[in-house]
Amino acid sequence: MAETAVGLVIDKLIPLLTEEAYLLRGVENDVEEIKCDLDFLSAFLNDADTRAEREIDQRTSNSIGVKIWVQKLRKEAFELEDVIDEYTHLMAQQRHPHKHRFIGFLRSSVCLIIKLKPRHNIASKIKDIKQRIRDINDKRATYGFNSTLNGLATAAQQTTWYDPRKDSLFLQETEVMGIDSIRDKLIERLEDKSHNREVITLVGMGGLGKTTLANQIYYCVKGRFDYHAWVEVSQSYDNAELLRKLMKKFFQEREEPVPMEIDTMDESTVTTKLKDYLQGKSYIVVFDDVWNVSFWDGVKNALPYKNEQCRGIIITTRDVKVANSCKRSTSVYIHHMEPLHQETAWELFCNRAFQYDFEGHCPADLEKLSLEILTRCEGLPLAIVVIAGVLSTKSKTPEEWQKFRTTLSSELESNEHLASIDKILSLSYNNLPYYLKSCFLYFGIFPEHYSIRCRRLIRQWIAEGFVNKKKDKTLEVVAGEYLTELINRSLVQVSEVDFDGKPRSCRIHDLLREIVVKKMEDLHFCKVLSRSDTTFKGFTRRLSILHSSSDAFESFSKTSHVRSLFVFVKDEIPVSLPSVISTNFKLLKVLDFEYVPSLDNLPEDVGNLFFLRYLSVRGTRVMFLPKAIGKLENLETLDLKRSLVHEIPAEINRLHKLRHLLGYHFDEKADWSINSVRGVKIQKGIRRLRALQKLYFIEANTIGIDVFRELRELRELRKLGIKKLRSEDGRAMCDCIQEMEHLESLSICSTREDEKIDLECLSSPPQFLRRLYLKGHLGKLPEWIPKLQYLVRIRISWSKLEDDLIETLQNLQNLLEIGLFHDAYYGEKLHFKVGTFGKLKVLNMMSLNRLNSISIEEGALCNLEELSIGPCPELKKMPLGFQHLRNLKLLRFSEMPPEFMMFQNFQSVEKVLDVRFLFHLSGELLFLPLKTMLEMQKHMQEQNQVDWNSLPSEEIFSLVHIDDIAVFRSGYRV
Repeated sequence: MAETAVGLVIDKLIPLLTEEAYLLRGVENDVEEIKCDLDFLSAFLNDADTRAEREIDQRTSNSIGVKIWVQKLRKEAFELEDVIDEYTHLMAQQRHPHKHRFIGFLRSSVCLIIKLKPRHNIASKIKDIKQRIRDINDKRATYGFNSTLNGLATAAQQTTWYDPRKDSLFLQETEVMGIDSIRDKLIERLEDKSHNREVITLVGMGGLGKTTLANQIYYCVKGRFDYHAWVEVSQSYDNAELLRKLMKKFFQEREEPVPMEIDTMDESTVTTKLKDYLQGKSYIVVFDDVWNVSFWDGVKNALPYKNEQCRGIIITTRDVKVANSCKRSTSVYIHHMEPLHQETAWELFCNRAFQYDFEGHCPADLEKLSLEILTRCEGLPLAIVVIAGVLSTKSKTPEEWQKFRTTLSSELESNEHLASIDKILSLSYNNLPYYLKSCFLYFGIFPEHYSIRCRRLIRQWIAEGFVNKKKDKTLEVVAGEYLTELINRSLVQVSEVDFDGKPRSCRIHDLLREIVVKKMEDLHFCKVLSRSDTTFKGFTRRLSILHSSSDAFESFSKTSHVRSLFVFVKDEIPVSLPSVISTNFKLLKVLDFEYVPSLDNLPEDVGNLFFLRYLSVRGTRVMFLPKAIGKLENLETLDLKRSLVHEIPAEINRLHKLRHLLGYHFDEKADWSINSVRGVKIQKGIRRLRALQKLYFIEANTIGIDVFRELRELRELRKLGIKKLRSEDGRAMCDCIQEMEHLESLSICSTREDEKIDLECLSSPPQFLRRLYLKGHLGKLPEWIPKLQYLVRIRISWSKLEDDLIETLQNLQNLLEIGLFHDAYYGEKLHFKVGTFGKLKVLNMMSLNRLNSISIEEGALCNLEELSIGPCPELKKMPLGFQHLRNLKLLRFSEMPPEFMMFQNFQSVEKVLDVRFLFHLSGELLFLPLKTMLEMQKHMQEQNQVDWNSLPSEEIFSLVHIDDIAVFRSGYRV
């Protein structure tokens, strides 16, 4: 993290040495020298913190010195960043003279002072910092942190600590749990002689059991191959030495003498010897713990594949890119490791915690505490084994186990037997390039179990300055690549996937978060204020408030160096908090109040936050934005979604760096209608926000502004949402949209459900449009829609289309989702022909009042995974050809008529993984699982004298007696 801090400062120094350097006359040389020093240190500090940690792990005499050296350098980098920002703010003030003449006169009168005094102060601070950086650099040898890294590398290799993963190499088959079926499936692949050389890769985060699974496979099959070898690779290795090691293993496993000349062979020679040695033989090789994506290129030529003998190669890795890199020259099968299911995890926990007590079973008085401790492990075998092992040594009393449960976080740091969890999970962090370390530590800011929207994370990374520019790519695209890399490295878990397979939200394992929180506090990256830790000392760059307390808010006067503030408090916060923040956090870049329900205002003082780039009041009760919002000239994201803000002040038009303006309010208590989602009103002049990429939603019928004339100037828009479109505005809107060549998502909604919107004039639609949402009376589908070959999602509502909708859309070969809502289609039949919609994954047909027939030919919708139907009052039968949907995973029926529910053969849907029947009951949206629905159907058929069609849902459920109706009423909430 020291290198990260240094890198960010170097990025800020560059402008000082170019267009704005004139203010710093007399200190240009100092700035240039600091930059040179920092460039050198940045190269030297590549993973400096990792090396510092290794020294500390050694418990050497140098350990404290190394840590102090890194901390001092980090602090100087932070101070230099503060000086640069102070200078930048002064420059901005001088670029914007005051509009009042008197103030302007005063400014001109003291112009010389304004130029000279700040320059003197900044020059003085820069000289001091330059000297301190030089002193720190000179003291590396004093602190034991020499410029040559060989000593550290050697020391790191000699680090001794107990690695519980090695135990997996000696486990008996009966001791391994939860992998039998996976092991047998992979063994079948290895022994399938129809395959040429195939690499099986086991991918997953540290501690998931990759080595255990690989060893169980290897143990079962090695006797069936002529040659077999197990090679540990790890993070640093020499390829020639690795191949020599592999060759020796083959000889040793066959109990043959190892030729002496192997030790002197170069890489080319040993590659040739290995290939000749294995030619015509069957072999299996396990490469355990591979990190380098270039690994396969170094070994592939030594492992022959053009023979008739069976061969198998297993690679365990945390990085899916290692697996993908093999695909260039061989067949690859990737198995993604999963956490243990609850039942298996519990069995493993009990076997280890009570292996010598209670015959491996948990006593009743410890069961609740044991389950709570097990929950923290989240199915991670390493954590379960190690934690349960520690518990096996403790007294089996509730008091002792309660103490362990409440202190688990500190135990992970201090208990030497639990240290292995930290070590193994930290390896992935230490292996990250420096530009990803800050991005990963960011996950520690959020509460436990918290799933973070990927877009939120990406915008915050950009605001923090973590994302480097790349040619021909937006910062958002580059940040998305960063997130993908963290996911590929098994550090970040995808918690929700969008319909197109891209991650929608993500999180990290809770035990990994414990490690991250400790690490980021040590690095002064962020301080988390929780219920158990409400105050802090020293300095921190970020502050995350998880719990409201007077101690936390009283310490704000000492936090002027904080750059980002996150508030996750669900209860009341002090009324004065926003003003206190604006006064004491002048250097803030990120201010996130998302879903803080008690926040109801932003003060005028918010305009003092000159450096603010990200501001979110999403999900709060804020109703108005202060006019001072226009002073936030560095703001990039303004998130007003689900707040009460309805009108945007004209002052926002000064924010020329604004990239994302997001605002709407959804009235959850109102009946669903075309106006249940309200947009925001914009003011004249928004055309000046040329950097805008997302504008979602704005109201088109705002008085006093030609909205579409303004929008025509916003050529960088990727996402646009328009509410309350009038019939007469159709042509203007079409002319506007066809100027937006980068547009990827478009949402259009009319003022009323019966008001027709004219979209026919769009002769040249944006060619890269991927998502289209149309709400309003269309009559017929615009002719330009079938031309959208990049379209992956289309949702239509209240459109009353009578033409054959399926025939119109069937040529859109890339469609993944179709949604037809609220009489979007006014016809009676939907017919899906063979070969149509081959990529479609999601099909929603809801509130279609005239639809009475759905038919699906074999070969249509062949990849459909989700199907939702209803309410459709005229639909009396299941879709004809439903049995052809062999990949269906989720089937949902909503508010279907009793006649439909009574007489369908629902046994035919039992193969679908998830079947739901949704109903409105007592103001709540609830669902019945299939088993309960079948029972309910039986009761309805037995009571055939009742006119079920005439009864509302409440009366139906009161008449039908179901054993688990109480469970149902308690809420399968959707």
